[in-house]
Amino acid sequence: MTHFTHIKMCDLHIYSYPSIFIYGHRASGKSHVMHVLLKELELPHATVSCVECVSVALLFEQVLLSFFGCDAASLLPRSPSLSDFVRIYRQQCSQSPAKQTRYIVMEKAELLRDTDANLLPALLRLQELVEDNVTIILLSEIVWDKFRPNTGCFEPLLLHFPDYSKGELQQILSQDRHPSYTAEFYSSYINILLGVFYSVCRDLRELRHLAALNFSKFCEPLAEGKVKETDTHKLWRNIEPHLKKAMQTVYLREVSSLQWEQMQQMEEKESGALRGLSAHTHVELPYYSKFLLIAAYLASYNPARTDKRFFLKVDRFNFTPKNLLNHLLGPKPFPLDRLLAIFYSVVDNRVAPTASIFSQISSLVTLQLLTQVSHDDQLDAPKYKCAVSMDFICAISRTVNFDIVKYLYDFL
Repeated sequence: MTHFTHIKMCDLHIYSYPSIFIYGHRASGKSHVMHVLLKELELPHATVSCVECVSVALLFEQVLLSFFGCDAASLLPRSPSLSDFVRIYRQQCSQSPAKQTRYIVMEKAELLRDTDANLLPALLRLQELVEDNVTIILLSEIVWDKFRPNTGCFEPLLLHFPDYSKGELQQILSQDRHPSYTAEFYSSYINILLGVFYSVCRDLRELRHLAALNFSKFCEPLAEGKVKETDTHKLWRNIEPHLKKAMQTVYLREVSSLQWEQMQQMEEKESGALRGLSAHTHVELPYYSKFLLIAAYLASYNPARTDKRFFLKVDRFNFTPKNLLNHLLGPKPFPLDRLLAIFYSVVDNRVAPTASIFSQISSLVTLQLLTQVSHDDQLDAPKYKCAVSMDFICAISRTVNFDIVKYLYDFL
């Protein structure tokens, strides 16, 4: 313990521990528990989202506003420094001394690692800097060893929130039961759902999403009068194939609940290779997924040797087309690196390279707009083919104001 724990305030209150670091996976109850505790105990606190506070100015303003009101927050200069914040905090604290510990809760605290190098160490020692009974609570999804600054800092008190067990998830998810059905019926559905998904997903939010998405399918035999609520075995046999297909969309929120249901309805009516294509017109793609699909089409129907001519930032060379030969022969496979090179060329400066691009490629494969054609043992060099028609890709291109015909070798 540091000497701060022995400092008295107003000769009545002992200072609390300066900083607490609470870590655990997403949806493990960190924010909820803190919110309930602070609200029920009526403790003075400021809750700061590091996602919403894109600058330190917003962070400082939120803290002063929560503790001292609008007038205190308005004292901050346009581009406040840490010393400005400490000075104003100490002034306000002398006018309104704390009768009990003030708490600053910082959600998604791992984002603080991307800010000024002095900010995190200062926050961990804020109690000393402002001479107030204030405790910083950092909520994070990563462990402290990966969070700790290289320059060293005050060591906070560490608290770990473990993942929910299967039984705990069963209890939590069962509380979301549909009012038209009994608690026992919905609980049996959750038990079946966890039996399928628990081994691959323990995220409460994702499981709640999957439960809401698939419940109507689970109830179909009951609504048709084919089974009773107690006939769990028949209900399981009906929902099992659907749940196994739904495993393809775990953590894949580019495919919404409505879009997934539409795809399932189309697949039930059609068979063979036409299934994926028939669902294309029912799926609204995210913005960058459209450019990925455009890039995939160009990679499938343009010879690789023409990429430099189309996508280098110089005047294009003149060359003679081959009378739609490439479109007559069908789409050709292409490697992932070529797809990404074309994608960043056609998007130009509108997006920076991020890991989320790879998840959107997986989305397109799931939607059967792209087909992965490489062998299973070629993990380091996956290859794909575009599986959409010329009319479809032209329609997609129009929605993002991209003239794809100008970039197709067969149409020059």
